[in-house]
Amino acid sequence: MGFDPQIFFQQLLSPSYLVGALLSIGVAFVSLVIATVIGFVVALGRTGKSKAGRIPAGVYVWFFRAIPALLVLLIMWNALPQLIPALRSDWYSPFVAASIGLGLVEAAFMAEIIRSALLSVDDGQALAGRALGIKPAGVMLRIVLPQAIRIALPPTTNEFIGLIKYSSLASVISLRELLTTAQVGVNITFRYAEYYAVAIIYYLVIVSVITLIQTLIERRFAWISVKTEKKRKTVAVPAGGLS
Repeated sequence: MGFDPQIFFQQLLSPSYLVGALLSIGVAFVSLVIATVIGFVVALGRTGKSKAGRIPAGVYVWFFRAIPALLVLLIMWNALPQLIPALRSDWYSPFVAASIGLGLVEAAFMAEIIRSALLSVDDGQALAGRALGIKPAGVMLRIVLPQAIRIALPPTTNEFIGLIKYSSLASVISLRELLTTAQVGVNITFRYAEYYAVAIIYYLVIVSVITLIQTLIERRFAWISVKTEKKRKTVAVPAGGLS
């Protein structure tokens, strides 16, 4: 059997693939939000001076970097409901379990990305902010984070793309995301080339859109950085010029 264009285009326009793609994106997005929040807290613990924060943060990163994401998903869906009765309710769907499970794993990697971004910001800027009377929280929000976000954006986008692909692991807990949608069609028709080709097209489109959004955000941050630098130089030069 050769490649059948009619089957290919029929599946390309099928709503089931669109639903599967949206599920993959949704799981990846929710997981990334969870990972960013937890990762930021862990990164602060890792960069802090207190052992009470560094040790638990280090253990979290060590543990979830070592455990396979597939094993975490199986634990989230099969083991935890046996231990926690509340997870046996209808609200605890494969989508919820996959999002939380992947988010917990991804948080370990996001913690390292955020930690490296925070450490890349010169300490002198934070000290200058405090010298001006800005509170520590204000220094973090107004001085450190804007610079750290610009540095962390490219690797964070890569992690988001990776999460979209890792969402296919959720097929083991009955989540019918993009790749599982293609696999179900293959199991019925045995048309491997056409169904997998459609999945490839969807993944390429998703990644292309995300890359475009990343580029636009990076340009926005670059423009803000240039504008801020110009203002700083203007303030540094006296109004009457140099004598």
